[in-house]
Amino acid sequence: MSHLPVLPFLLPLLAAAALLLLDRAPLAARRAVALAATAAGLVLASLLVARASSGTISVYAIGDWPPPYGIVLVVDRLAALMVLLVFLLALAAQLMATGAVERAGRHFHALFQLQLAGLAGAFLTGDLFNLFVCFEILLLASYALLVHGLGAERARAGLLYVGLNLVGSTVFLVAIALLYGTLGTLTLADMALRLPDLPADSVAPARAGLVLLTLVFLLKAALLPLGFWLPHVYAAAAAPVAALFALMTKVGIVALLRVSVLAFGDAPAAERLFEPWLPLLALLTIALGTAGAFAARRLAVVAANLVVISSGTLLFAAARGGAEATAALLFYLPHTTLVTGGFFLLTGAIALGRGADADRLVRGPVLAGRSALSLAFLVLAIAAAGLPPLSGFLAKLMLMQAAGGAWQAAWWAVLLLSGLGVTMVLARVASTLFWEPAGRADAPVASRRTGPAGAVALALAVAASPAMTAAAAPVSGFARAAARQLHDRGPYLEAVLAGHGAGRRAPADILREPRPGPSVLPEP
Repeated sequence: MSHLPVLPFLLPLLAAAALLLLDRAPLAARRAVALAATAAGLVLASLLVARASSGTISVYAIGDWPPPYGIVLVVDRLAALMVLLVFLLALAAQLMATGAVERAGRHFHALFQLQLAGLAGAFLTGDLFNLFVCFEILLLASYALLVHGLGAERARAGLLYVGLNLVGSTVFLVAIALLYGTLGTLTLADMALRLPDLPADSVAPARAGLVLLTLVFLLKAALLPLGFWLPHVYAAAAAPVAALFALMTKVGIVALLRVSVLAFGDAPAAERLFEPWLPLLALLTIALGTAGAFAARRLAVVAANLVVISSGTLLFAAARGGAEATAALLFYLPHTTLVTGGFFLLTGAIALGRGADADRLVRGPVLAGRSALSLAFLVLAIAAAGLPPLSGFLAKLMLMQAAGGAWQAAWWAVLLLSGLGVTMVLARVASTLFWEPAGRADAPVASRRTGPAGAVALALAVAASPAMTAAAAPVSGFARAAARQLHDRGPYLEAVLAGHGAGRRAPADILREPRPGPSVLPEP
């Protein structure tokens, strides 16, 4: 079990290589290999959660090179939760891809596994350079998956997506260069020890690097005004690909949360880095997503704007700081990821059944299996709108209780009005798709269905929110424990740097020293 932390990254990487070697094998064989790899990844992720739930922080130094000189993977409660989320959503998306989506390109399953490797690595890595490497792995796979199946709309979306991310990657490298030039390290735990003791002439370049790094993460998270690309890009992708893309914005948010709390700490170079602009832009992002959902003419665009709303919500909680706000964030994050991913999968099933009308919000033929699809839509809609009794309602209660200070009134107003707006949008969508058929007595019944694998995928997606509701106590308890562990930096630093700090003060001794000034993410 000593190699467990590296396996969720290594397994999909090896599976992608094997699938490329099986390039000319029957599709059924490639599908079986890919599904087996994803299911095995889910088992490994469950083992990581079981180990991390006791408070254990597992550290794996690749090649046995000690930090801060080597590649280090770190599994705490936050990393374990995110890796579990990756493979849960991936299994449902891969099942939905069985059929037309996987047949549209020979390398679909290899690319899918490659993206899983990038996602898992981004959540596990303990240093900025390898975070950049994992970003590039998942982005390269996502470029190809986005245009999978071709089409003019996907080609246009692909050009936009590639262009923006190339700019983001360039800025990321500049940020890394500035930070390495001033700190001499890119390991997060080592940065946490060096940032507070920077000489005065190094504070400005270090702060410039932190600002650029923050902008990169916010581009990935689709914060206003950097997030106008998301609805167009996500709506253009095939439904299973878009479902997995629901995790992509969370990579930026979790990276920002981890770096800001763990590495930035209360260092002078990071003082008041997020105030007051990030909470304001987060609220505006929620408003933009709500307006975009009202203006949408396709169900996929509605689902994409739900991702925008969730990004704004998560970023506001991250900007407010404190263990309570982080706990609410970590309960809301799996809820919104699974629900928005489920909406994309449902969009694919509806589009398949409506033929030429696809997911456009116009009256069309009556759907075969309309009862099952409408029930799935109802559950996902209640969860997405934050209505009782499902997990979205519980998550919003936690988020509202965690906010305080000068932002509380604006936060409550935006959160409640956005929930009302989403409820109205989804009610209109349900009326158009399920309750208003073509209007002719002889209107045909659309008969194409997703098949057994697609039905299982939809069942998994729909069951996610009710399952979180039933397990609200242990899930919220895990979220609170993960938040406390993230904010109590001492054990993380000790786990990563233990035995590798010759000539330095112990991490715990440095963290116990009083430091003047407010924290980067002040308590509400």
